[in-house]
Amino acid sequence: MNKQEFIDTLRKKLSNLPSQEVEERIAFFAEMIDDRIEDGLSEEDAVADIGAVDSIAKQIAEEIPISKIIKNKVKKKERSALETTLLIIGSPIWVSLLISALAVVFSLYVSLWACVISLWAADLALVVCGPAGIVAGTSVMFSGEISMGLMIFGGALVSAALGVFLFFVCKMATKGTAILSVKILAAIKHCFVRKEK
Repeated sequence: MNKQEFIDTLRKKLSNLPSQEVEERIAFFAEMIDDRIEDGLSEEDAVADIGAVDSIAKQIAEEIPISKIIKNKVKKKERSALETTLLIIGSPIWVSLLISALAVVFSLYVSLWACVISLWAADLALVVCGPAGIVAGTSVMFSGEISMGLMIFGGALVSAALGVFLFFVCKMATKGTAILSVKILAAIKHCFVRKEK
């Protein structure tokens, strides 16, 4: 694939994105190709060195803020008088359904992060119980209740060990939730970037 074919293919794959953003990205990649050609690569090798057009288009779509994509989508869409009238008449229904759907998605997202925060709170409680239990167990042992003090002391050590274990679980849960959040945002963006048929 030569430079012009690469640019044309990339422009076609990015046709539903804001034109100003697309042109900036295309100019960037055209300059990258030119730089590689100046370094001694052939045009085809320079294009191949940059990567696959599909992965570049996907990366560009992920980088552009969703607000710009939505504005571009709304700006591009010209509606007939009939469509506009039906949208206005049906707005009590579709607006309430849209708000409900957004509220459900938002509540699921918040619930997901609330679970992660709860895990961290449980971990903190276990970690704090460790030293507190050791102090309490020691003071109970010195007051004459050795068996009770040893039981509290052992429980404190178990609590501290569980706190350390739960720390790694919390770390993985936070990382996984963050990755899931990025994927959800990418899926939402993909709905707006999809080509119209």
